[in-house]
Amino acid sequence: MAALVRLIERITGLAGVVIAWVVFPLILATCYEVFSRYVLNAPTIWAFELGYMAMGVHALIGAAYALRERAHIRIDVLYTHYSDKTKAIIDTAGYLLLFMPVVCWLTFALWEYLAEAYLSGELSGQSAWNPVIWPFRLAFFLGYLLLALQGVAELIKCIRFLTGKTTELDAG
Repeated sequence: MAALVRLIERITGLAGVVIAWVVFPLILATCYEVFSRYVLNAPTIWAFELGYMAMGVHALIGAAYALRERAHIRIDVLYTHYSDKTKAIIDTAGYLLLFMPVVCWLTFALWEYLAEAYLSGELSGQSAWNPVIWPFRLAFFLGYLLLALQGVAELIKCIRFLTGKTTELDAG
């Protein structure tokens, strides 16, 4: 199980590092749009859609990396005062009862959402550029798939800690 956790975390880490680079094309596109609009008086037809798509991809793919790094917001008022065993029990219950069912359900639903857009050739309808939307929906699906995988890794880490196979709650 530890090898599976390491594999998932390697995939999640790689995806997080790769997706972090999406910010740079977004910055360049935004700067070009500002220059084009205000200096050349010739706004682009693609900057708005590229911007929301790049930020959406960045946030969705980055969610699994944030879970891996324990960077998601948590209500720490009581949680920080609990023992590691109590934290592991709370986390396990949360992953089993809420996180995994919701994330898995959304992942399957997003697969259908992607397939529908691909098969129909659906366009965005947001601007004159009007690109096909399935690549953006692919990012939705991949983001939730990675989040589900990282959820599995987190659940395994909790179970390994509770069964005494590791002494650290966040160790694989």
